[in-house]
Amino acid sequence: MRTIAVINQKGGVGKTTTVVNLSAALARKGSKVAAIDLDPQAHLTIHLGIEPESIESGSYEVLSRAIEFEKALRPVRPNLWLLAANINLVGAESELVSVIGRETILREAIGPVKDKFHYLIIDCPPSLGLLTLNALAAVDEVFIPVQPHFLALRGLGKLLQTVSLISERISKNIKVTAILFCMFDSRVSLAHEVKANISRFLDEARSSDCPWSGAQIVPVCIRRNIKLAEAPSYGKTIFEYEQNCHGAEDYNQLAEYVQISSNASFNSLQPPAERQPSVKIVDIPDRHVPAAENLPDATSQKPGQ
Repeated sequence: MRTIAVINQKGGVGKTTTVVNLSAALARKGSKVAAIDLDPQAHLTIHLGIEPESIESGSYEVLSRAIEFEKALRPVRPNLWLLAANINLVGAESELVSVIGRETILREAIGPVKDKFHYLIIDCPPSLGLLTLNALAAVDEVFIPVQPHFLALRGLGKLLQTVSLISERISKNIKVTAILFCMFDSRVSLAHEVKANISRFLDEARSSDCPWSGAQIVPVCIRRNIKLAEAPSYGKTIFEYEQNCHGAEDYNQLAEYVQISSNASFNSLQPPAERQPSVKIVDIPDRHVPAAENLPDATSQKPGQ
């Protein structure tokens, strides 16, 4: 089973839209997909047509170990299952703070179903708290959706820093494998500048041992599309709401990219065992990605610093 967390601590970058429509596209292609809503706002749950108030067993109950993961899943589309969320998740972080092994509860919960699904995709909350740590500890891959403007990039360094710490302390196999551009407008030069900057930043990391050394910019950009914004209010995926729009076309191509890019191909992107010192990371505040040697060392910091 391929496990993917879709994460960005900035809201409104297309995170939930990507989880919904990538999961739906993969399911339409015959793959068995489990989607997990770890956001107390329950946008993934709502987007798939489920009322959060109706949830009796969901992600909160799994994290509190009140129910097994498989029993809490509900089928929402052919080949697509959902671990739903509701407002109860708000209290999960404070309730779990004193629990031993609190960061790995979700990883332990999904263990028994690894042979039953092709993909497990997690919609993370727009924060770097305990819920997000559980998601990162439970997966092997991280997809980061970003908007093509510079304010959206400011927190990228903090996010990569968190992934690096998870890799060092909890889950050594975790890798950032994809940067996905959402709400992309090819007519705007700024979009191409941001894309080039991130590409240059990733190239600097190729010879390092950091978790994003093999990350690729997904060749499919999700274009601005009003239909993608309208679909959640109807509780429908883009393929159900308007299957002939740009949004449906883009997410269908993204699903094809994900299917083609197997775990083996991602591993082949990693540098050999003899590696150079880790490339250093930083928030990206302006139009230029600094040279790697000029970036401060974030791996020695703790999240929140």
